[in-house]
Amino acid sequence: MTKPPLTLYLAAPRGFCAGVDRAIKIVEMALEKWGAPVYVRHEIVHNRFVVDGLRAKGAVFVEELDDCPPDRPVIFSAHGVPKSVPAEAQRRNMVFVDATCPLVSKVHIEAQRHAENGLQMIMIGHKGHPETIGTMGQLPEGDVLLVETVDDVAAVDVRDPTRIAYVTQTTLSIDDTAEIVKALQARFPAIVGPHKEDICYATTNRQEAVKSIAPRADAMLVVGAPNSSNSRRLVEVAARAGCGYSQLVQRAGDIDWRALDGARAIGLTAGASAPETLVNEVIDALKDRFDVTMDYIETAVENVEFKVPRILRQTA
Repeated sequence: MTKPPLTLYLAAPRGFCAGVDRAIKIVEMALEKWGAPVYVRHEIVHNRFVVDGLRAKGAVFVEELDDCPPDRPVIFSAHGVPKSVPAEAQRRNMVFVDATCPLVSKVHIEAQRHAENGLQMIMIGHKGHPETIGTMGQLPEGDVLLVETVDDVAAVDVRDPTRIAYVTQTTLSIDDTAEIVKALQARFPAIVGPHKEDICYATTNRQEAVKSIAPRADAMLVVGAPNSSNSRRLVEVAARAGCGYSQLVQRAGDIDWRALDGARAIGLTAGASAPETLVNEVIDALKDRFDVTMDYIETAVENVEFKVPRILRQTA
């Protein structure tokens, strides 16, 4: 049977960012240095395939420090943790490694600096997301106000409208965040923003690549986990940029093929915590059903690399 023709637009950049790469490397190096088991507080990154792979090597994923024995190393996830977590690990004399993405740490430092200057903090982010919890947890409880939408801006109750600043989660939609920032600036003209954009380079680049592909694709497949904020934003960005149908899939087995019936052009990208192996799996699945012509859409070149913490580089 003749396969229907399909143009596959492959987004670049896609997949792993430098922060995710570093976090995974931290777990692997910790296992090499201390042997199994090494404990990890929360998923190191939001991807089941990655987590399962590290679990098979001897990583044990737990929800809280209380679930860790005091005599084994513990790693904090790439999303960052409230200040109370490393403080508790120190109190218990635990060996710990902080895998917080340096770009998330930048936001933590910003929040602290503004607070030290007497400014009340507003955070633009998703309630309950580990990164939001970690950033808000850099300051005493109640000191950071969370806004998720433009509507929230109207309801936010600040101490002094002339003494406030904002930070954002690093994995938000660029366009949605711009709208919220505009609303904050309209309501609080004196509000202080980040020295440099908080939304990270990887989130920005992946969204821009999707925007470039969306108008020419009948459908967009985003490889990523349902609890991955940056992956879910890619699905929304594709829809907003003119793609009639977009779908988040963890791997090829999750593709809803009926929804792709009649598609002649499909875009493919991956969230920042999705490995290239899973992208290749989706490409192979598409090639099984279609006569695929690949078209690479590159909108940026990434060469960012972050060092692992010194404790893992030390030989002693």
